[in-house]
Formats: sequence, C-alpha cells, structure tokens
Amino acid sequence: MADVYRVDVLGVAISAIDIEEAVQTILGWVADDQHKYVCVTGVHGVMECQKNAKLLDIHNRSGLTTPDGMPMVWAGRLAGARTMRRVYGPDLMLAVCEAAQLNGISMFFFGTTETTLHELVTRLQARFPGLAVAGVCAPPFRETTVDEDEAIVDVINASGADIVWVGLSTPKQELWMADHLDRLHAKALIGVGAAFDIHAGHLAQAPSWMRRSGLEWLFRLSREPRRLWRRYLTNNPAFLRAIVRSPPRLIRGPPDYRVPPQT
Repeated sequence: MADVYRVDVLGVAISAIDIEEAVQTILGWVADDQHKYVCVTGVHGVMECQKNAKLLDIHNRSGLTTPDGMPMVWAGRLAGARTMRRVYGPDLMLAVCEAAQLNGISMFFFGTTETTLHELVTRLQARFPGLAVAGVCAPPFRETTVDEDEAIVDVINASGADIVWVGLSTPKQELWMADHLDRLHAKALIGVGAAFDIHAGHLAQAPSWMRRSGLEWLFRLSREPRRLWRRYLTNNPAFLRAIVRSPPRLIRGPPDYRVPPQT
C-alpha cells in the first residue's frame, strides 16, 4: 500500500486529505473488500485523545482520521499540507451517499433513536433516490449486554451492508468501531456523530460562512449552551496552548501508522 501523508496534531494522526479523496478511499475499501473505520475528528476528539490512550491509539490505527474542523485544516497547512481541506462529517455522509447510489453500495445506520433513523433514511432516500439502505438499528441508551451486542452484530451482518454509519458521538463511536471492526462484514465503519440529527432535520447547521471561518463552535454553543459550554470554553483554549508548545508536523506512513513521540 502506498504511503499516505498525515499531520501529527498533538499526537493524533490527521489524514491530509480533502473530501473527494476521502470518498474515493472509502469506495476503494468497498471495491477491494477491505475492512476499515473512519474517525471524523476536530478539536474535541484531539483533546479527548490527550486524556485517553486507548482513544488515541484508535485514531492512529484508523483507515482515515479526517479533519472535521477548520482548526485541523489550519494545523495541517501550518505543517505543510497545503492541499488539505475540511472533511466535515455531515458533508462526508452526503458525498459518500451520492457516490454509493451510483455504485450499488448499501448502507446501514447505527445510533440515535428509531424516530431519528426513520427521518434520516427518508430524507436521504428522497435526496438520493437510488440509495440502498440495508437496515437501521437504534441501540439502547446504556451499555449493551453481551447478548444485545451479539444480536446487533448479527443484524448488521445479516443486512449485507457495505458501509455502516455510526452516530454515537465521540468517544463512544470510535470505541465501538474499533471494538467491532473484526466482527462485522462491512467494508467501512464511519463515525459521524451529529450528522444523523443534522440530516434528519433535528439539528440546525451553522451558516456556511461560519463553517468556513472556524466559528461553527460558536453557533453550536449558542444552540446548546448547557451541554457544550464546558467542551468549547475549556477545550479550545487548551488546544491553542498545546499547539503553541507542540506545533503540528507532517508525517508519512501507511494507514495504521502510529505517531512517534515528539523529539
């Protein structure tokens, strides 16, 4: 496999790609019968990795860890990845679904609630009439039992889905994908968090100018202050301080490359 470039952002290997490259990479896994997962990661994910060695390892063993937020893109460009672009979870979902409807690639949606899943699938199939949806599953809002987990695996595998979209939020979705990769037949597991609620019509997106300028966090904070204030008002300054101490750097290696320690 050819080497790929990533950007070491505080030890997290962020893929130096754009959305077209991400889609083609995922379609390639399906065509070649590979089995990989995608982490869609911004400041929150990077900062969670600073506190959780297992989560850091999961990000660095992914098939792709995409730059979900503009700070990841800015970090990449600072390191020399001039063509790196934002690969935002909701946009990635739409781009993959658009390509999938033309290639007979089937989808499974795992996460959130039955109501949200129904609305999500209805909207996606209206937008992409040829989209093949193999199935959906809304897990319980608690840790699943061993029997429940085995049943979920059986349902997903029986569906024959090529791609499983996982909407459980960070870090739960990354942990779930890593723990289930070898038990599922799907070629790609993609953790997209809030994309389920956005495309189901339950969660508003920031205006495009805010997304481009890196101010989406401010929009989301204004909509969900009680849930998000600690994340943004603690993580964002801590991220900036850490980046000053340990500037991002361009690294090279295969998709399972582990970031070496800073010297």
